[in-house]
Amino acid sequence: MERKELFAHEAVKIVQRSESKGIILRFMGAAAIWMRAECSSVREKLSTHREISDLDFMTYGKYWGDVTKLMQEMGYNFDKRHAVMHGHKRLIFRGTDDSVIPMIDIFFDKLEYCHTIDFAKDKRLEIDNPTISLADLLLEKMQIVELNEKDIIDTMILLSRFNIGNDDDKKINGNYIADLLSKDWGFYYTVTTNLKKIRSFFLREFEKRGLLTEEDGLDIRLKIDALLNAIEKKPKTLSWKLRARIGPSKKWYRDVEEVVR
Repeated sequence: MERKELFAHEAVKIVQRSESKGIILRFMGAAAIWMRAECSSVREKLSTHREISDLDFMTYGKYWGDVTKLMQEMGYNFDKRHAVMHGHKRLIFRGTDDSVIPMIDIFFDKLEYCHTIDFAKDKRLEIDNPTISLADLLLEKMQIVELNEKDIIDTMILLSRFNIGNDDDKKINGNYIADLLSKDWGFYYTVTTNLKKIRSFFLREFEKRGLLTEEDGLDIRLKIDALLNAIEKKPKTLSWKLRARIGPSKKWYRDVEEVVR
């Protein structure tokens, strides 16, 4: 079993163990995208260019104590120092020297980096299993202002495997994404800018490097176009329109370094 499969296997095991104890826990990030995109030829082409070093999970704040106990029962060490600073939002657990997973991040209720994805508000964690929804997996990557190659690869893999639709049934829910971004201009600007960069530049670069075929690139471009079209057609709120007048001349995102610190 290769490293990515070991990570995904351990993530599913943790989710299943949590369910047996009545805890709603879902995994996300690169390992979740890799697992969900099985049978994708793009995943196989890009797999050697994307290493996975840890696991990320999302749960609700009411499970803080239960999750802490569960992870320790499963042999992971509680990072008390980090918990003192960030424990109400995020906990870190570290594996032992012989553990498959060196580090596990568990977030509570919200993912707060460049922008905020609120999982508690509409019970987003009940939508899918064992990962967060496909739409949230995409937003997790597209909310990053300064994309790196790993984020771009993850996004391409996800888009190569799933179509854009109007619900969460084995599709990336474009309606949900469009609705969310119609209320927050900053989030909208980051996501649409990133999608356009991938469509107009990064896909071409990956094709030149021989990592994607023209057919792969066309498929992903069409899906990006479909998502952008859904986002643009969605009526915007008054607060969105007022913020749009200012534009990017005023900072519209959080610095990730500030959040991590």
